[in-house]
Amino acid sequence: MGAAGASSSAKPEQPAGPAEDIELALADAKDHVRVLIWSGLYDRETIYDAALDIAADGEVPGREDDLMLYFDEEFERKVEQERTWPAVTDCDRLDAVFDGLMAVGIYAAQNPGFTLQEGRWNVEEAVAEKPKGSFHGFCFYHGQDLARAVDGMGLMLGFGDLADDDSRTVAVGHTIQRALQDAGFETTWDGTADQRINLPSIDWKRRLKTRT
Repeated sequence: MGAAGASSSAKPEQPAGPAEDIELALADAKDHVRVLIWSGLYDRETIYDAALDIAADGEVPGREDDLMLYFDEEFERKVEQERTWPAVTDCDRLDAVFDGLMAVGIYAAQNPGFTLQEGRWNVEEAVAEKPKGSFHGFCFYHGQDLARAVDGMGLMLGFGDLADDDSRTVAVGHTIQRALQDAGFETTWDGTADQRINLPSIDWKRRLKTRT
């Protein structure tokens, strides 16, 4: 029998039942908690509260304890892993680059929103609160970029001129790229205002934030 015949005789995929739906929801919830933990941007209490909110909202009915157990185990696993990391990680070097960009008038934000549009809005709001003329450009990665970086898929950086001038946007991009390369990062970018800067080989190791 040929491929077409085999395909036509295959049983149609059955819709997931309630039990399967709960397992999928639990897997999604665990993945969300995992990214929060390994991002290093949040302290233990914040991540715990996020996991607790998922459980309290009834998103994983009957599996709430499994989610909270996963949080405890994954958090401790990251604490153990951090002990094996070098003193200075790529995330430390990225922080230094962002600090340097801020000093030259490029507002550099880490995870200001979940999407590119939301990130741009939040950056513009933050810049609006600063003294006029403090910044001429911006640079940031958003929540979806962060999740991909945590999974070892590189980090994309959005950037631009705050007045949306294409030539000045390109100039901002070159400033960012030089700063990244000077810090030892591999970068890929086509030199235009239409493409974000990619850090394809960044090793996302950010130590867990502690509450002060």
